[in-house]
Amino acid sequence: MDSTGERGWWWPVALQDEGVHGPQALRLLGHSLVLWRTPEGEPVLLDDRCPHRGARLSLGRVVNERLQCPYHGWQFDAQGACALVPAVPGFTPPASSAVARHGVKVEHGLLWCNLAGEASHPPPDLSHLPGRQLIYGPFDVETSAPRAVENFLDTSHFAFVHEGWLGDAAHPEVPDHDVSHTPDGRPVIEHYRAWQPRASASAAEGGWVDYRYEVLNPYAALLTKRGEAGGPQDSYVIWACPVTPESCRLWFAQYTTDTDTPAETLRDFQVAIFAQDQPVLESQQPKTLPVSGGEAMSAADRLSAAYRRYLKAQRIAFGTC
Repeated sequence: MDSTGERGWWWPVALQDEGVHGPQALRLLGHSLVLWRTPEGEPVLLDDRCPHRGARLSLGRVVNERLQCPYHGWQFDAQGACALVPAVPGFTPPASSAVARHGVKVEHGLLWCNLAGEASHPPPDLSHLPGRQLIYGPFDVETSAPRAVENFLDTSHFAFVHEGWLGDAAHPEVPDHDVSHTPDGRPVIEHYRAWQPRASASAAEGGWVDYRYEVLNPYAALLTKRGEAGGPQDSYVIWACPVTPESCRLWFAQYTTDTDTPAETLRDFQVAIFAQDQPVLESQQPKTLPVSGGEAMSAADRLSAAYRRYLKAQRIAFGTC
């Protein structure tokens, strides 16, 4: 199997408990999917198209442990095989009447899918992060997944988009820093020191913060930061589901040693931060990320440049130009 390109990876498509109230329409890499669950609660992902007359199966319902098409009532089991044609009760449907089934797994509080049959790139291992996990989203964003991830990796916008929160317009300078790479080629910044007016939901005042950035896969990245005063360690992950070349669905996961701040307070802070990002992200043109030139760069953009080179090396075409 050719594992290069975006089809050779597992991608998040939904929160781990979605689909419990009935079939749900999803999109991944421009592909229409339906998520439903067996009576035992196991998630199933099929193509969202009935092979009979092309109706959306996500408009149907689960009947007798099967997904029933809303148009003519054809029923499909958890493997995608057609088990019943109500109009011809004694008919045994052939294999050609099946719906394509896709791999699904639960990791990091999300449901993951691959479209390649046997993807060779599993979800990243995050077992080293703090134990308290919160997930924020989904956020449906009218820009490509690579644009969203690059914004997460970008620090020089803090002083303007997040002024008074993560940055100060009077001090927009980006400190000197080095970009290295993991053995498999993912860009990393081990140390990036910045002063922030309010680095986290629990911060009472401004302070110096030590950042570490790591690209986890073509559509995900990890940021870990810790204040000088020995406060909580916070790690943030952006998970981007590439919906179409120019749109994506995002979740932000926070892993923190802060066991005191209420979840609602932590969530409100992160939602407020992304509310500042989203209109700027959606204004960028083109919505796909130029990986072969066409946009100006400066020394402050070295992580962005490394990320774009990484996407090219991984043959990621969906969401790039």
